[in-house]
Amino acid sequence: MDAPACTGRFAPSPTGPLHAGSLVAALGSWLDARARGGRWLVRIEDVDGPRCVPGAEAEILRQLAACGLQPDAPPWRQSGRGAAYAEALARLRAAGLAYDCGCTRRDVEVALAAAGHAHARDAERVYPGTCRGGLGGRAPRAVRLRTLRGGLPVVIGWTDRRLGPQRQDVTAEVGDLVLQRADGPWAYQLAVVVDDAAQGITDVVRGEDLADNTGRQILLQRDLGLSTPRYLHLPLVLGADGAKLSKQNGAAPLDLRDPVTALQAAARVLGLPRLEAAAPAVWLAAAVPAWAGMMRVPLNPANASSDATPR
Repeated sequence: MDAPACTGRFAPSPTGPLHAGSLVAALGSWLDARARGGRWLVRIEDVDGPRCVPGAEAEILRQLAACGLQPDAPPWRQSGRGAAYAEALARLRAAGLAYDCGCTRRDVEVALAAAGHAHARDAERVYPGTCRGGLGGRAPRAVRLRTLRGGLPVVIGWTDRRLGPQRQDVTAEVGDLVLQRADGPWAYQLAVVVDDAAQGITDVVRGEDLADNTGRQILLQRDLGLSTPRYLHLPLVLGADGAKLSKQNGAAPLDLRDPVTALQAAARVLGLPRLEAAAPAVWLAAAVPAWAGMMRVPLNPANASSDATPR
């Protein structure tokens, strides 16, 4: 059987139920995969166990099902993927691209302040490379990716399907990112890159707040010899204060007493026209060609239905 033209995914963290912003990301990724006759997968990103809320995964899957968004295969869980992440890290170490770091967060902040780089709230802490040449007697606290290569910074360019040409100086804007903490947890950046490749993800469709992750993820893909998917970053749902709606700022769980109304609200954020239907399946069937027309995606009529039959 030929591989699907597109494989997309929705990858929520089970830290609470889905909210309006989550549904925008789920719907956008589902529509994009369906319009192109592709597969849509769900991955539970539970790599940070202490942040996961008991029962949240089951509630997320129930919410998706209520909206007619059924994955084409059983969900993957990052908590069971440690061996794959360890193998990737070993490859990076063997290539001289990963090294042990003994710095605490406070150490990083002090080093940045000494260099005249004040840390703004919620801004990236750009690692200054303190342990690139060795631990200096410190105990290892993390493993980092080396982003200064041959004395030169790493600059990554790509084209986002909505935002257009993008560029990130990973060395200057991110620094040597953490791949694993010494107490065991794997970093999101490594886990997502390894899992996207293992699941054959061709198109990453997610919220615009994650666009900043793309440069470092492409760097990891190249370092590991993995293919780079296409990227599409969607508009965000904003709260009354103008900040991104999120679980961290108390976003209310989705009200799914009327799933079609919830889908219509998500569609407005995505820029789709208003579609009327009595049931989610009927609404989704009409939304697929609307998405294809808006995104100028060649619609595959044989596979652009709202059913969740594995392909």
